[in-house]
Amino acid sequence: MNCDVADLSLAAGGKKRILWADNDMPVLAEIRKRFAKSKPLKGKNVSACLHVTAETANLMRTLKAAGANAVLCGSNPLSTQDDVAASLVKDFKIPVFAVCGENRSTYYKHINAAIDHKPVITFDDGADLVNELHTRRKKEGHRIIASMEETTTGVIRLKALANAGRLKFPVISVNDAASKHLFDNRYGTGQSTVDGIIRATDFLLAGTKVVVAGYGWCGRGLAMRARGMGAIVIVTEIDPIKALEAAMDGFEVMSMAQAAKVGGLFVTLTGNKNVIRAEHFRAMKDRAVVANSGHFNVEIDIPALKKISKKINRDVRNYTDEYIMQNNRRIYLLADGRLINLAAAEGHPASVMDMSFATQALEAEYVIKKQGGLTVAVHDVPVEIEQRVCRLKLKSMSIGMDKLTPEQVDYLASSGEGT
Repeated sequence: MNCDVADLSLAAGGKKRILWADNDMPVLAEIRKRFAKSKPLKGKNVSACLHVTAETANLMRTLKAAGANAVLCGSNPLSTQDDVAASLVKDFKIPVFAVCGENRSTYYKHINAAIDHKPVITFDDGADLVNELHTRRKKEGHRIIASMEETTTGVIRLKALANAGRLKFPVISVNDAASKHLFDNRYGTGQSTVDGIIRATDFLLAGTKVVVAGYGWCGRGLAMRARGMGAIVIVTEIDPIKALEAAMDGFEVMSMAQAAKVGGLFVTLTGNKNVIRAEHFRAMKDRAVVANSGHFNVEIDIPALKKISKKINRDVRNYTDEYIMQNNRRIYLLADGRLINLAAAEGHPASVMDMSFATQALEAEYVIKKQGGLTVAVHDVPVEIEQRVCRLKLKSMSIGMDKLTPEQVDYLASSGEGT
């Protein structure tokens, strides 16, 4: 099998992780069971550029059960779980191109291997694969029926392509599905970001001033979890509505220039560039900790941090580098500014990814049915797919719902009854 993973001898441990995660992914398991019978992707080449984790492995198993010829490459150089990659190749016969810690050249070699697979459907986490299909591999884009995008960062890139009239094929914004951003971004990112920070630092959150940059769904999740662990949470925002919402939710809201002077732990979750810059580093207290939980490592201006530092001590702790300023203040950068929840921890809990990946799987079936009928644009997930995923999740949790009575249906459809 054509593949590139770190060490196939790690497969046994990876298989344990994959099956452990599968226990907490009942919705995806139910879809996989149906797909194994109906084969909606039979004979279709599918390439996924996603974080290579145990949860992702179960999505790949589901695509294979659907009849797809599926290939996986990593969507971040530090997020690959090498044992999971090995198990996918050895135990589940799914080609993987991903090695934890790979350099930029190898990272893009792996993306190109996924494109060489000649996919008709792609899955992306950050839009790197799709970007390659719009730049260096333009001629390959004609065969793509549709692509699925999982992240806020990726959707921003894709909408920019669409607005510029350069998007070559339909894209489904799985990230904007309510069942994704409400649960995956808020509860998943909130918990896994805290997990990554604590693993990297052994940091006590209680009583610490935690600065959360961005109050989107990911920022909300982290702010909630940090406050729940006793932190004093400060939010920075550029959107007046979100800033007001954060204030109404009981958080301190201020500019990064103000927050830099008082914060102890800083976390970026914006999807933007250089949110924490040189002027902020200069204002930070001794032993401030800086981390990123956005998709790309551009949210923290690392080149500026290097420039104003007189010395850098690498790996003073796993995933922690110490930058010493001219006045001997120390700033700790976690995971080289890459997404902390996957670089230093294991990413989102399986029960949350169950919903996101169930949506991905159902979207693959949907675009095959709609082949040729989707405009070249960034599309929302159909409401019926979202509701199906949520109903399956509620069923797996033994949670019941009410139904409208015939009288209520009539009332909601009419305008004649009132005071």
